[in-house]
Amino acid sequence: MPELIVPEGLVCGIDEAGRGPLAGPVVAAAVILDPARPIAGLNDSKKLSEKRRDALAVLIRENALAWCVAEATVEEIDRLNILHATMLAMQRAVAGLAPKAERALVDGNRCPRLDIPAEAVVKGDGKIASIAAASILAKTVRDAGMLALHATYPQYGFDRHMGYPTAAHVAALEAHGASPVHRTSFGPVARQLSLL
Repeated sequence: MPELIVPEGLVCGIDEAGRGPLAGPVVAAAVILDPARPIAGLNDSKKLSEKRRDALAVLIRENALAWCVAEATVEEIDRLNILHATMLAMQRAVAGLAPKAERALVDGNRCPRLDIPAEAVVKGDGKIASIAAASILAKTVRDAGMLALHATYPQYGFDRHMGYPTAAHVAALEAHGASPVHRTSFGPVARQLSLL
């Protein structure tokens, strides 16, 4: 596994989970790691098993200098669009950090508007330890939220696909229509609503 860069100083890594799904919120996390308390095994959350992600999420919460997870709701996604809702969730995550970050490194090619300098890092979750940590927190929190939604709306199978547009999810949408946690601005959901 590659050695990830740990930035010096109060630099937060930012990442999100849930831009692509048809249901549920988009979740962002901001993490300032403590160079004196390194966390072994950090990587892009998509490259880790669920068990490994869950274990690392606990270590991040225990060892980071600061971390915050925030979200933008389905209503905000439909009102603003997914890109702007993602940026809003990132802004909320950074605002919740204590101590405050002095600089931000953001996974991807766009940065939210922040009151600190921010730099976009393409594939940052595989390069920068704090972005990898943020990806793990965002993914584990979002997955836990989708499991909770599955308890309320079991007919959609959120516990298996986490809201992503799998064949099974699209079939469930066709069979049951959209739930209150579906994103009505997303194509497959909008098409299903237009058939009503």
